[in-house]
Amino acid sequence: MKVITEAALREELRNSQPEYYCIPEETLLSPAGREYLQQRKIKIVKEPPIQQVQASENKQSTPSESTEVSNHAAESWKPKYVDYETGAFYMEKPEHMCQLSGNLLVPKCHPRILFRGKLDSIQTLIILDQARMAESGTSAKVIEDLNSVLLVLQNIMKCDVLDQELESGLIIGLTNRELHDRSHDPMKFFGIKQMLMPNYTMGTSYAMLNQLRAAIREVEVAATTAFYQNGKCSRTDIIEELNRLSSALHVMMCKWLAGEYH
Repeated sequence: MKVITEAALREELRNSQPEYYCIPEETLLSPAGREYLQQRKIKIVKEPPIQQVQASENKQSTPSESTEVSNHAAESWKPKYVDYETGAFYMEKPEHMCQLSGNLLVPKCHPRILFRGKLDSIQTLIILDQARMAESGTSAKVIEDLNSVLLVLQNIMKCDVLDQELESGLIIGLTNRELHDRSHDPMKFFGIKQMLMPNYTMGTSYAMLNQLRAAIREVEVAATTAFYQNGKCSRTDIIEELNRLSSALHVMMCKWLAGEYH
């Protein structure tokens, strides 16, 4: 039978302070481990045996009563929140933590949360730039293309939070191949030199586009930090889409210099 020792608890809970700690069925808590949890004022909860729940279900009662009894037995020990990293239980969400998905909690400094913060920030920046461009009479076409970029970022956020696969589509009306070709050979498509360095004489709107391009690169780095572990990337779909967005902003900058937005 597995025994939970004080040393194992110290390692598991070194970065968290749960309200409850659940002892799984057929697992013993060592005396030193119990004392350690009590010293930290962590309440100890035992998982009810499967047989106990089954017995409740097998009692002679109506189907509705049986369901109610089994549900009560199962829910009596279930936590409201679970620590994503340690598996520790919380009945109330600590202020320093936030939901990763469902009832899973992580610290607000977790790489996944930092990535979402970057996603949130660039979306607010795009909307602000769109408002400034609209007020200054900038072409509606560039504002429309920025809206295409914004919708993709919103979709990335949704797919990350709901743990859904990201389906890639057109960005600023272009396929992945079209974005790649135009961003890698702007002279062919726009008559613009490759890697033309921006400067203030190119105008405010162009500077805004360049700022957004750099911001998307920052989001891409944050995403790689969040999803790349032990030599593997768990969300290549998100990383690839962010790379496409960076190409899309570069293409928009080329279109601006080529006069396609005027």
